[in-house]
Amino acid sequence: MSVKPTLRSFFVAAAIVAASTASAAPSVVIDVSSGQVLAQEQATQSWYPASLTKLMTVYVALDAVRSGRIQYDTPMIVSPRALSMAPSKMGFPVGSEVTLRNALVMLMVKSANDIAVTIAEGVSGSVEAFADEMNRASAKLGMRESYWANPNGLPDDRQVTSARDLAILGRALLTEFPESSGFFNIGAMQLGRQIHPTHNGLLGRYPGADGMKTGFTCPAGYNLVASATHGGQKLIAVVLGAPTAAARTAKAASLLDRAFMTGSPSGSVASLPTFGVGQAPDMRDSVCRHRGKANAEYMAEVEDMNVAIPRENGSTDQVNVKTIAALPRARFEPTPVHLGRAPGYEGPVAGVRDPGTPVGSPSTVTAYAHEPPAAAASPISRPAPDALSMRHSRKAAVKAAHAPAKEKATKEKTAKAKTPPQEAAIETDATEKPAKAAKPAPAKSGQGKPIQGKNVAAKAPAKAPAAKAAAKTPGKNVSAKNDKHAIGDHAPPRPDNEQ
Repeated sequence: MSVKPTLRSFFVAAAIVAASTASAAPSVVIDVSSGQVLAQEQATQSWYPASLTKLMTVYVALDAVRSGRIQYDTPMIVSPRALSMAPSKMGFPVGSEVTLRNALVMLMVKSANDIAVTIAEGVSGSVEAFADEMNRASAKLGMRESYWANPNGLPDDRQVTSARDLAILGRALLTEFPESSGFFNIGAMQLGRQIHPTHNGLLGRYPGADGMKTGFTCPAGYNLVASATHGGQKLIAVVLGAPTAAARTAKAASLLDRAFMTGSPSGSVASLPTFGVGQAPDMRDSVCRHRGKANAEYMAEVEDMNVAIPRENGSTDQVNVKTIAALPRARFEPTPVHLGRAPGYEGPVAGVRDPGTPVGSPSTVTAYAHEPPAAAASPISRPAPDALSMRHSRKAAVKAAHAPAKEKATKEKTAKAKTPPQEAAIETDATEKPAKAAKPAPAKSGQGKPIQGKNVAAKAPAKAPAAKAAAKTPGKNVSAKNDKHAIGDHAPPRPDNEQ
């Protein structure tokens, strides 16, 4: 039975949200071995998880592997619903196959929203059935402030969590699936000739940083679950609602360094007081509208301390945590991923099917091309009218300012030519060329074991479906190569798209 938020819990939390939105964003640091809290601030405050949702998606998928319901090499079919997801995405054509192992790498590194749906449908048969599994697993772990409605974290005001719950989840992933910890510390992945770096600003910069996940939407802000190890002690830090990617990196580095130096246990993370599932604050004003002021205020609260960064010659540099995100990142050997089946695989293929039926079962479910409209009513799913992309910065603002005059001139010109409005719309749509799908790499043989560190599945011999076929598929096919407007830690925010 799935866990559903109650009206009472929403109203109780609403008062807390109103009183605490302007104060510091939630954070917590825990010791992985003991589960003890070393530092925390508003750790049970309800918050939008954004792409940190994908850690829950990975947990359910790994649990399905553990129970024998699916294998790492099981191919999963990309559905129309998966392709219709907003960026960040891989943009594989409908009908493409990707193994669970490769999908998990893409999920953790690229944070692909379409792949999250492919995993959900491959494991459970549908997104809704998978969300039910997420909620059951979440309740079993003792995550009392969490409710899940989708596997990727795209905006839905029902989907909330807390810093405490995410720390519990991160600890469960590391302690229950130690053989799969390599999924969380991949510095880069390679698909064909394209290399996609991680969005985790601590990896390759903060000494001992060894994984986990980032997330971003305008309502959530910049979120991070980070793990690090010093002297045999492994910690997890959770930072929610930072105004920039650099700010969350600085905050996490500060929390981790202070906890390693002087942190003392203050009780179990499970024992922190909670009001249950509640309403999360909408951070778009400070994250996507007035970022400069919010960032200055946030960074002023970050402890002003230095971190010892080792150099190649054996010496160390003292670097202020507030500038750690500006350091050059270490070069990572990319983990190869590919489309298609693993060499020699002859088992069942997973895809959309009746909930509760095993992988490979015949399906009576009608293929669906678009996300159900339920989330459309969510106020956080609507773009902020004054939110501008920082990628285009001043040019975008100037262009937006002249848009009404340009549109009026275009209409007058159209009227003179006596062109029917319908034809003009069709011509406009026709000028949008579909993006080409990313070319997969050829395969190598001998890959059948779960991922360990940098070792992942070898490349497959099959080529991706042709770009022409991709252009005919429903939804907008945005390939990894052409995903110029993907939203997340690697790009300035556009309204509510998720990394």
